Amino acid sequence: MEETKQDKKRKRFLEEYKKDLLKKRKQEMIKEDIINEFNDKNGQGITSPTTGKTTEETRLLMEYIDRANMFNISNHDETRGKTLKYRKFFKSKRNQQVEVYLKCGTKSLYKEGKVSTIGRDFVMLTNLRERMWIPYTSINSANIPYGIPNYSNTHQHFIFDNNLRNKLIHQFGETVSKRDLLKQQFFEETLKTNLQTWSETWAVVYINEEMKKFGKMKGLIDNHLVMEVMGKRIEIPLLEVKYIETMRVISILSEVIKGFVHEK
Repeated sequence: MEETKQDKKRKRFLEEYKKDLLKKRKQEMIKEDIINEFNDKNGQGITSPTTGKTTEETRLLMEYIDRANMFNISNHDETRGKTLKYRKFFKSKRNQQVEVYLKCGTKSLYKEGKVSTIGRDFVMLTNLRERMWIPYTSINSANIPYGIPNYSNTHQHFIFDNNLRNKLIHQFGETVSKRDLLKQQFFEETLKTNLQTWSETWAVVYINEEMKKFGKMKGLIDNHLVMEVMGKRIEIPLLEVKYIETMRVISILSEVIKGFVHEK
């Protein structure tokens, strides 16, 4: 079968392209790559660089782009941008002390604690007295308390031993579901999902400056937090929740007695 004119033209173009490419290759300036040189000597092979910059420049550039994108989103969607900024801030302060200013109705509140869990729409803070769930929508400002050093976030990293690494490869779902630290590392829980894991915990739910509900958390149904106290069942819409705090034994007894006296 004779070659068509189009095939001949294609072959000629390919030959010209190869010659041009080889010519440019000879003229190309060869840069020293110390990382690939080291890897090659150790039998780890050679990899193509992700950018023309050094590794530290690339990381700094990626952080800059990430922050620029976040503020760009904030300019176009304030609500979503607010959530992204708080999530970014609390992730950088995991296991560190922070202060949070929030509004509960018209009342201004100040809370301080260690960042325990960073969710998709909330942050959990802990201190010596209680555990707090605060939705991002309730927060007005967050910062590091005065006098507390601003640590780097290197200590936040989870240590993966070989046994854990193998379990994550072969039994990912089962392994992650059993450890809260791994859940936080791989997933961003919603407030709804996280509260389900704290079933049977006594807590007080603040709705506004004049209204709060206390009881034992029993679970969630249709985006409503279900609580129980003295045999009574209470359902609170999650959208109305400003923040939640766990209760100490003394506080539980005090509230139960108040409720009993009120009923009398």
